[in-house]
Amino acid sequence: MAGPIRLEIVTPEKIVVNEDAQIVVAPGVLGEFGVLIGHTPFLTALKTGAVRYTDTQGAEHVVFVSGGFAEALPTKVTVLAESAERRRDIDLERARAAAERARKRLAEQRSKDEMDFIRTQAALQRALQRMKIAEKR
Repeated sequence: MAGPIRLEIVTPEKIVVNEDAQIVVAPGVLGEFGVLIGHTPFLTALKTGAVRYTDTQGAEHVVFVSGGFAEALPTKVTVLAESAERRRDIDLERARAAAERARKRLAEQRSKDEMDFIRTQAALQRALQRMKIAEKR
């Protein structure tokens, strides 16, 4: 089967992407996966990372996603993300500042508060992924 697959990337606040794609590649918790038209239906959790897709004109696009879920159907991929930003919308300086704050908090952390440690690590990973995506402009 040839043809485009519909890609929707949605956050609680907005629709980030709603367009046709040739292929979609996303960061599943069990590893990166790709979806083409006619894919077998499945649902998976996502980890923080980049959703990459090629539009119907052959241009490549990258969208940062932080967690969430992806549903693949034969004609559509839906990503429900906690947060998402197109590469062009990532503020690189803000991401660098967030990474530095997280590194500082991890270095200074004296408490045994495991939840704070986990949150700080997650913040650092989000900032690093945003930087990685934005620096490839």
